[in-house]
Amino acid sequence: MLNIAVIGAGRIGHVHARTIAGHPQADLALVCDPVGDAAEKLASQYDGARSAKDAEEAFADPQVDAVIIGSPTPLHIPHLLAAAKAGKAVLCEKPIALDMADVEAARTDLDAISTPVMFGFNRRFDPSFAAVRAAVEAGRIGALEQLTVISRDPAAPPIEYVTVSGGIFRDMTIHDFDTARFFLGDITEVHAVGQNLDPAIEEAGDFDAAVVTLRAASGAVATIINNRHCASGYDQRLEASGHDGALFAENIRPTTVRLSNAEVTDAQEPYLDFFLERYADAYRLELSAFIEAVEAGTTPPTGIGDAVAALRLAEAATRSARTGEVVRLGS
Repeated sequence: MLNIAVIGAGRIGHVHARTIAGHPQADLALVCDPVGDAAEKLASQYDGARSAKDAEEAFADPQVDAVIIGSPTPLHIPHLLAAAKAGKAVLCEKPIALDMADVEAARTDLDAISTPVMFGFNRRFDPSFAAVRAAVEAGRIGALEQLTVISRDPAAPPIEYVTVSGGIFRDMTIHDFDTARFFLGDITEVHAVGQNLDPAIEEAGDFDAAVVTLRAASGAVATIINNRHCASGYDQRLEASGHDGALFAENIRPTTVRLSNAEVTDAQEPYLDFFLERYADAYRLELSAFIEAVEAGTTPPTGIGDAVAALRLAEAATRSARTGEVVRLGS
């Protein structure tokens, strides 16, 4: 049984607390958040969980084996380093930082970490996406030539969040950058086109939709399509096309019921409307992979290197969308 503390009692903190509480090999020991009574309210939902305002209590607590970091992004590296220094295993939410300069400033300390560190690229663990990737690796469609990732949110987050998020490429597309790397390996070129469809988000200095093209060292190309709103729900699809065929991961709905009548044929329910429901299995499997790595003393599947690579792609996409140029990266 791994005793885990959750740092941050916001939306993602609630997701992780729920996932821990439902896992047979984990126990929610502590929730930390400095804002109001957020930590106390979240911890009170789970038997045996304690609360604290200061994250330092999690790092100093000998009963805590691991921490899940869901604090604001500027605190990810400081909390990660403090947890590692205290000998705690870490599962940290993306992105690793808002700026590569912050990563480089902490590079020596990050390289010196000896405790297990994993980053929350949960879509690698989505059963459908993972099955497509396994089929690609098994050669079911021959050499992978094109990857298409579609990710549209049901609605944009509050403007207050948008202004501190680091922008769509760091906050939203970063999951898709990791998915592209998971399938294609090293990325050498990035071209992004940002769209301003919501005046409020434009005024906040961000894009609310984007199309990104990535070229891999292998010659394969990934296309990522993002939008902050989608009338039919949380639109999450993936297509992998190769020389010998194609693989498709489609949206998930509450049921498989279809309606046909005089007005519609094959009408289905809207897509699941929140990332927790859509990726509930992915969060559970992600936590299982983390626990397995900690208990076996093995390297977690998504580490600091993956987080840095995704952030580098996010920065390249931001630059490309602002300037219109293709950004070329070193292999």
